[in-house]
Amino acid sequence: MFDAVRNGRSAYNDEQRRAWVPERRYGTEWSGRLDGQIIVVGESDSGVVGFMSLAEGGYIDFAYIRPQAQGQGLFRKLFAEIEKQNRSRDDARLWVHASIMAEPAFTAMGFAIVEKQTVSIGAEHFVRFKMELNR
Repeated sequence: MFDAVRNGRSAYNDEQRRAWVPERRYGTEWSGRLDGQIIVVGESDSGVVGFMSLAEGGYIDFAYIRPQAQGQGLFRKLFAEIEKQNRSRDDARLWVHASIMAEPAFTAMGFAIVEKQTVSIGAEHFVRFKMELNR
């Protein structure tokens, strides 16, 4: 997540990226956030190159691809597994808060923008999109 946000190409400026992910996430608080979510991980010979997570209610909480793995179809592969897991839960809804950078990838998977939003972290403001999968 840190690498994707802080080092990947972005429509967000450096101050926004630092506010969004000020440091690498780890420890009990991070583990607690992920507990109960289905996490799908993409790996290569160099290690983890991306992940996507599915929370209750069909919410895609995290979707990050490291810069060196972007544009290689990993997002599509991770999403296919998330969608499969969501269907196995018999959950009719899949939705996400997508960043400016993630919106095109989710649109390509069949999601539609429900609402454009502006959120704040500290003094920084971010545009994002509430999106839902059209089935």
